[in-house]
Amino acid sequence: MAQNPKPRAEVDYAAKLKEAQATPKALEDAMKVGRRVAGFCANCHGEGGNSTNPDIPNLAGQNPGYLLDQVRQFAEGRRKNEFMEGMIRALNPEETIGMVVYFGAQTVLPHRAGTNPAQVAKGRDLFSKNCFRCHGENGRGNEKFARIAGQQAGYLTKTIKRYRAGSVQRSDPLMAAATSLLSDADVDALAAYISGME
Repeated sequence: MAQNPKPRAEVDYAAKLKEAQATPKALEDAMKVGRRVAGFCANCHGEGGNSTNPDIPNLAGQNPGYLLDQVRQFAEGRRKNEFMEGMIRALNPEETIGMVVYFGAQTVLPHRAGTNPAQVAKGRDLFSKNCFRCHGENGRGNEKFARIAGQQAGYLTKTIKRYRAGSVQRSDPLMAAATSLLSDADVDALAAYISGME
């Protein structure tokens, strides 16, 4: 008679991330694993997490704690993208931790998409009224809020509009409130300004 398989033990990813960051040796080991995983991620997210596709987000420079939370949301189906959900579920815990540590240590390359000075100025004004409280004055976020500085303009535009619409892909009460009154022109101005932030 076949034995019942043991249930998979729950992994405390936050604790694993702290362990990986606790010593230089642990961090070095995690970075090696992450560099290997990131080689595959580069197919969409670009070398070192700097995307060359305006609709695909940069991962470079993202806070490892925030990135880990987003990865776990994909793995658990709370954040929707069939391709990403499958990819992330295939990673073991060490690969997951290595990946977020690796991308967090990379330098994001800001874009100079905002060539219209009036649009960029409008975006700066909107950012200072709506975004800095959570994402920080420099747009670099923290463990709970995304780094948006230097993010792809196309991705920013699409994501802000999804929050504004309350779509299934991106649903968050704080972002819904912050974006609810933005016009399409406002969204474009924000994306132009934020994508050029360092």
